[in-house]
Amino acid sequence: MYMRKINLNLYAVMALALILICSCSKTQDWEWNENGQPIIPGQGEDGGSSNDGISGTLLDFDILIDEADTSGDDFDETIVTDKNADGYDDFVENSTFTKTVAINYNGTSVNIGNEVDGVTVDVDGAHVVVNSTVKEVEYVLSGSTTNGSFKMYSSNKYKLTLGGVSITNPTGAAINIQSKKRVFVVLEDGTENNLTDGTSYTTIDGEDMKACFFSEAQLIFSGKGALNIAGLYRHALCSDDYIRFRKGVKLNIRQAVKDGIHTNEGVIIGGGILNIQATDDGIQSEDGDIVVTGGRTTVLTTGNGVYEDNDISSSSAINGGAAFTMTNGIVQLKSTGSAGKGLNIDGDINIDNGTLRVITTGKQYVYQKLDSSAKGVKSKANVNINGGTIWVKTTGDEGSEGIESKATMTINGGDIAVYAYDDALNASNHIEINGGNIYCYSIGNDGIDSNGTLTITGGVVVASGATSPEDGIDCDQNTFKITGGVVLGIGGATSMPTSNACTQRSVVYGASGTAGQYISIQNSNNESVLTYQIPRTYSKMTLLFSSPKMQTGDYTIYTGGSVEGGSSFYGLYTDAVYQSGTKATTFSASSMVTSVGNVSSGGGGGNRPW
Repeated sequence: MYMRKINLNLYAVMALALILICSCSKTQDWEWNENGQPIIPGQGEDGGSSNDGISGTLLDFDILIDEADTSGDDFDETIVTDKNADGYDDFVENSTFTKTVAINYNGTSVNIGNEVDGVTVDVDGAHVVVNSTVKEVEYVLSGSTTNGSFKMYSSNKYKLTLGGVSITNPTGAAINIQSKKRVFVVLEDGTENNLTDGTSYTTIDGEDMKACFFSEAQLIFSGKGALNIAGLYRHALCSDDYIRFRKGVKLNIRQAVKDGIHTNEGVIIGGGILNIQATDDGIQSEDGDIVVTGGRTTVLTTGNGVYEDNDISSSSAINGGAAFTMTNGIVQLKSTGSAGKGLNIDGDINIDNGTLRVITTGKQYVYQKLDSSAKGVKSKANVNINGGTIWVKTTGDEGSEGIESKATMTINGGDIAVYAYDDALNASNHIEINGGNIYCYSIGNDGIDSNGTLTITGGVVVASGATSPEDGIDCDQNTFKITGGVVLGIGGATSMPTSNACTQRSVVYGASGTAGQYISIQNSNNESVLTYQIPRTYSKMTLLFSSPKMQTGDYTIYTGGSVEGGSSFYGLYTDAVYQSGTKATTFSASSMVTSVGNVSSGGGGGNRPW
């Protein structure tokens, strides 16, 4: 028994603030549950907790709604002041409102103050209908009613201030905007506003009305008040155009029979605290992009998969018909229904920065010969991750994948950890990893699965697949190119790197492994190029390792032993001291790809229908 110093080139791992185990005098060992799955270290030695609704480690963290928590809205907001720039018209600061109409609800009646020429206000009990043909008008709603509403027709944009109002409409929408001009909805600082609709609507021919707060026009939310909505009929908040949320806003959608937020043309979350609970989709944009640049958005959905219109549909925390782009902010998504999705987008998913947490727990939904499975993050197009911190956990059953692209997945940076029942990462055409710190653990399938080609040029990748025949890293024996980075794949099998495409050496080692056991590869100078703690028991184990440290020369593989000091990225150690166990074998890395022991070359999976 003797001591050797590990000297892996993994300095980038140290930046992983939320996922790494902290560096300490004695490295924290993993623990395993009764199913042999790792209790994965996460935000500190004690599991830790954060103030963004997330607690625990990757394996046991949860997403909760705490309406009293106002943290997470501290991102900078840029107010557009250039009249020629996109978004200029969406900032209330760039508009003037010189006239005010005050509407105060008082049980079964309404008091109207400050008459304005060109504005007609009709009142029936506590039901208010406004017709306006003039510009620069602000409408201020206050007071309370359990049988009232506010309905608006306007030929110009206007400001709608909610100044501590509570409206329940048993027969329709609480607020019903029938004009197509921009509405600045200002939540007056320090106020609490409540809207509830009825379980059935009395409608008017030719007029749409499908939410507790409904608008034909754009809705721009600002101010530092709170708005609470219960959608008992269909959606809670809906625009047939788009909706923008700004810093300071607090929105609590406590119930929605269908969608929490529904739009035709897009959703822009520039700030605010959004807490959304819905049966169907938390946020749905039919055609427009969903853009997140700040704030904290938490969505919980509970709806199960259903068969309708000759197809299966299921609930999604965020569901977009175009693209999803995130440049900052916090987004937390949880879907518990069968076949439920976290982030479900028809177009490209682009994540440049911010924090994304996703949980799905639902089982597969089957109707006759059709089926649909839960997904954490899914794009029918490309997935592009350039930065940010991403945790995804999908624990349902067959087909429950972590992050899926139906085209190409490109990862250039970011701190990514995925725990999935099925594939942790999956793409139909190609996966390319150029940077970042990436951890993938699959309970029952591949850690990383490309149904086409796979390229790794940089970053730190740890991918753990299930036992044979599943792979740590799988690309169906298509071209698998490694030109840089630190790559560790472990499973029952692996796809083999393509020798004539690679410029960085790899070793593929086949043996057996036990949960918690250490494995170390050391060069002829007794320097460790790999020390890793095996996450589960494999009666037939195939381990793939590639690193800039792998050069031409002779190596020895050790198993067992112990580790002290340093730090660990999901079992992959750096700057630690390894006390050697048993010498397993030796090999010479004379080729670009070297096979040692009883290697199983996979290729399983394929392009699954779910």
